[in-house]
Amino acid sequence: MNTSFSEISQVIQHRRTTKPGKMNGQRIPDEQVKQLLELADWAPTHGHTEPWRFKVYAGEKATEFCLAHANLYKQHTDPEKYLEEKYEKLLHMGDKASHIIVAYMQRGNLPKIPVLEEIAATSCSIQNMLLGAAALGIASYWGSGGMAYHPAMKEMLHLREEDMVLGILYLGYSDAPTPEGKRTVPLAEKVEWM
Repeated sequence: MNTSFSEISQVIQHRRTTKPGKMNGQRIPDEQVKQLLELADWAPTHGHTEPWRFKVYAGEKATEFCLAHANLYKQHTDPEKYLEEKYEKLLHMGDKASHIIVAYMQRGNLPKIPVLEEIAATSCSIQNMLLGAAALGIASYWGSGGMAYHPAMKEMLHLREEDMVLGILYLGYSDAPTPEGKRTVPLAEKVEWM
């Protein structure tokens, strides 16, 4: 392997979240999205269950997904809690994104493997994709709002009861400058050497 620690460190430390509204609408070639999905497929997995699954939307399909997501919110929200601005936000969330990817954990057939490990493996898969996007200069946003975790989303996506949506990923390009990274808790407070 000829990738240096320094190169990997640069990608990890400079990856940033870009909200979809800051994307510019430029289309990512599908081939690059396929490359990101290939990276996602190399996440660690206990028992080789490979629980990560992805539904990819682009073009008109991305617009249709946003409309369906907004309508789920409207249909499944108590009228007293419903906010028209939230509906509009979900409806237009993908307007400037190139691709929208729903990432979910498909529960495998090995019940001895804890669900938490399947969630962790799928999360690693998502992180692989986000790091690959950063290396290619692609902006990304891992969203968990709206109806992402609601049972109605599972139903809309034709998932099984035991499956679990872990987020909605928005990919695109952005003209906005990349902000500086920050950590609010020093590493020394997070690590205890034994």
